[in-house]
Amino acid sequence: MRILGIDPGYAIVGYGVLDFSHGNFNVVDFGAITTKAGMNFQSRLKAIYLDMCEIVETYKPDEMGIEKLFFNTNEKTAIDVAQARGVTMLPAIMHGIPIYEYTPLQVKCSIVGYGRAEKKQVQEMTRTMLGLKSIIKPDDTADAVAIAITHGLSVNTRKIMGKTGGQL
Repeated sequence: MRILGIDPGYAIVGYGVLDFSHGNFNVVDFGAITTKAGMNFQSRLKAIYLDMCEIVETYKPDEMGIEKLFFNTNEKTAIDVAQARGVTMLPAIMHGIPIYEYTPLQVKCSIVGYGRAEKKQVQEMTRTMLGLKSIIKPDDTADAVAIAITHGLSVNTRKIMGKTGGQL
């Protein structure tokens, strides 16, 4: 199964593409979609959408995992990130790719086994699990790859338990 992991945003959208088979992950690609700070917000959304279309069409993922948004302070930022998240998901939706959401707590528990793990712990464990020489940068890309791993492990667990669910 090919998994596309996404860490949504409007300045940086991290992505990671992993192949998952028989409990093993293979890195296909990872990176970040970036938009310039001075760009008109609508132009940012368009750039994210077009880049996501290219990623989906190039890598043809079977499923997508995306970070579930949680904000408790800045409403404007939350709304902007939510809009960017929708634009990020649209190419997958248009291609019929199932989308699953994961909270940061779920990702930390999946990768490190501890919900209050530090970002560095998650990055180091991600590096180790994938056999990489160094941790993935930027942080948004590392988070996206961790989300892809979390999805693969979650799918594996659901298969073992004979359950479905979690899809948007």
